[in-house]
Amino acid sequence: MADYEWLKPIREMVGREYGRIIAWDEVNPAMVRQWCEVMGVENPLYTDAEYARQSEFGELVAPPSMLQSWCEAGFYRDSYAPGSTEDNPYTVLKLIEAEGYPSVVAVNSELTFERYVKMGEKLYYTTRFDAISEEKVTALGTGFFVTLIMSYFSTNDSGEDDKVGELLFRVFKFKPANPVAKPEKTESGLPKIKRPKPGISDDTRFFWEGCEQGELRIQHCKACDKLQHPPAPVCMHCHSFELDYQLASGKGQLYSFVVMHYPEVPPFDHPNPIGLIELEEGVRLSAQLFNVDKAQLQIGMALEVRFETFDDEMTLPLFAPVSAAAESLT
Repeated sequence: MADYEWLKPIREMVGREYGRIIAWDEVNPAMVRQWCEVMGVENPLYTDAEYARQSEFGELVAPPSMLQSWCEAGFYRDSYAPGSTEDNPYTVLKLIEAEGYPSVVAVNSELTFERYVKMGEKLYYTTRFDAISEEKVTALGTGFFVTLIMSYFSTNDSGEDDKVGELLFRVFKFKPANPVAKPEKTESGLPKIKRPKPGISDDTRFFWEGCEQGELRIQHCKACDKLQHPPAPVCMHCHSFELDYQLASGKGQLYSFVVMHYPEVPPFDHPNPIGLIELEEGVRLSAQLFNVDKAQLQIGMALEVRFETFDDEMTLPLFAPVSAAAESLT
């Protein structure tokens, strides 16, 4: 691949060291206990003080794989502890992005450990811009692999800080091979928001293909002759894998409903009425309620399916009162 003139100053940055990112808190048992609970780690060396006293360490230690946690920013972006550097090692990614490589994906995250970290230690890390590759062509697109090395240290009174671990972090900054089209804009110049597409799998594809054909398809078990919704890979009644579908009439009644007021989620109606509909065939499904007076919604009211196509690409089943559905189709 050809080397670009704009890459020269970036390559000259390789080897640059960035300042300290300091931990907000000392290594402490409360955070270790919570981390172990979340991660399902039950090693008593981390949470049982009496057990740890009898170990080779003589006290509690922190799980090695928790190393990154100690120096994370606070809840808000870039809210690092006082004394941390303001120099951003990810600046190199912005420089590459400015040359037409907008996408990024992490490809390597490799932690190595020098020793266990004990309670009361105060950690920090520094970052080195370690490498940038030649331009590479991948299935994702064309771009550059950028490698950063984070070195973690524990401070001590002697002034000779002790290295406790290292993180190699590599990302791919690239031009997508199949770029996503820019969103349409409204008359006001704002991006036009489309409805989110449903997740479609081998188990649910028949349902969405049916919607495109104006059919309400409900999964059917050939072994026990029962219906189920939502679709699943196995019958919920007899656990058979022998599944097909049957066409539903599309008629039913309102079993339950909610009118969503907040948050406002475009492009959905506001307020947005959502119903749980019990079909004549006995199964229930949730769907947006259509052409309905929200103040008149009542449990048990008769409903009928209405297929609507959105954004010229996605057909969904909506439900309307029987009379309203009939009127809208005439």
